[in-house]
Amino acid sequence: MDLGVLTQVVLAGLATGAVLGLVGLGFTLVAGTARVLPFAHGDVVVAAVFTGVLVVLGRSPVAQDLDAGRSVLLAVLVLLAGAALSGLIAVLVVRPFRDRPVGWVAGGVAAGLLVRAVLGLALPGQGYAVPDPFHLDALSSDGLVHLPGGTTLPVRTLGVLVVGLVVGVVAERLLVRSRFGRSLRAVADDPDAAALCGVDPARVLVLAFVAAGVLAGLAGMLDAPGRSVSVDDGVLLGLEGIAAAFLGGLGSLRGALLGGLALGIAQQTAVQASGPALQDVVPLAVLVVLLALRPQGVRR
Repeated sequence: MDLGVLTQVVLAGLATGAVLGLVGLGFTLVAGTARVLPFAHGDVVVAAVFTGVLVVLGRSPVAQDLDAGRSVLLAVLVLLAGAALSGLIAVLVVRPFRDRPVGWVAGGVAAGLLVRAVLGLALPGQGYAVPDPFHLDALSSDGLVHLPGGTTLPVRTLGVLVVGLVVGVVAERLLVRSRFGRSLRAVADDPDAAALCGVDPARVLVLAFVAAGVLAGLAGMLDAPGRSVSVDDGVLLGLEGIAAAFLGGLGSLRGALLGGLALGIAQQTAVQASGPALQDVVPLAVLVVLLALRPQGVRR
């Protein structure tokens, strides 16, 4: 593999991994705080994007070049939809059954199925094109980055990598250092002691889901443009995010980001070596191996 191809694989893998890291960050944020697994998290990613698309473009979306006003509207709607939907799942499905694992497991799975069913009624097609509210293709005149050896890479890939990493690092720092982050850690360590100190565990649980929903919306906006998106894509995306979270050590925010990056490089390496058929196999294989052999993640 020459330098140009190697650079292409690494950068594409890091961009994919940045998206998976954001999904994994939201997953581990909830799992580490509430001690529940948000099984519908991948569906929230897709639902947030399609909610914004339905409002701005209607039921027949195309990857058109949006003007500034509609780009901002789409981005805001996607983030709000992710926060609202994730928060609603917390209130209706998780909070009432927090001490009964069978309840929140069944409720989370059912919530994901319901989200997909409702989206399927509004968007019955096999796949849809989604516009990019960030206009990352416009970062270069021809939409490409020229790499050593004559190889090229879509400039959007670099944009996704930069945005994903910046948001992921900023979110991780805020969740660690902010008052909200301290409340999350207090509830994660000992909910009863946190309550005695004036922290409402039930409220913190919902806010953790809301924050995860915002990250889900952003991940969806980075992932969806440039490909055909189906209402069922949330299942696989959610499993890949779970794999990233477990790879980095469930409960570690920084680990989720690093796990996503590692997983993205592994995916792109497999694609380069054996073709696109292995792209979805790699994260699922990693998840199965981790759950079987080292569920605490490789960092612990």
